[in-house]
Amino acid sequence: MPNNSKKQFEVLDNETIEDCLKRMDQEGYRPIRRIEKPIFKEVSHNGQVDYEPAGRKIIFEGRKIN
Repeated sequence: MPNNSKKQFEVLDNETIEDCLKRMDQEGYRPIRRIEKPIFKEVSHNGQVDYEPAGRKIIFEGRKIN
């Protein structure tokens, strides 16, 4: 039975995308998918709450290298 284990790796605040990819490689994973999720913050304008983009979270899905 082939080993198809997957793991997600988030690009941390103190690292670059390249650093994250190196970390994946060190753990024996290769990237198969990149996921970007927006981060919003609440901002109040005249008593009404709005949501503004505040950044993004980058996550790589990796598959174990056999």
